[in-house]
Amino acid sequence: MIQIEYMLIISAVMMCAGIFGFITRRSTLAVLLSIELMLNSADLNFAVFNRMCNFGGNEGYLFSVFAIAIAAAESAVAIAIMINIYRMLKGIQVDKLEKMKG
Repeated sequence: MIQIEYMLIISAVMMCAGIFGFITRRSTLAVLLSIELMLNSADLNFAVFNRMCNFGGNEGYLFSVFAIAIAAAESAVAIAIMINIYRMLKGIQVDKLEKMKG
């Protein structure tokens, strides 16, 4: 059986990788994937803390399912926005988004 500390370390590494990707990437698709990685890290934390605090309940799993549903909706909306940006600017680089102001 995997210990809780190891799962929390994996979750922290996933969160750090997501934050690093969000800050350093120039493509909006890579930024979106970094946000998804951070959301998955939070889902893992919900499941781990549910196991640690409440052995018989399903509260952590319900939070995780809710967060996964939000992440799926966020992905669909973000991809639709990226398609529209690509049609207008012929690229999805974050640097080009300043042309859309005003």
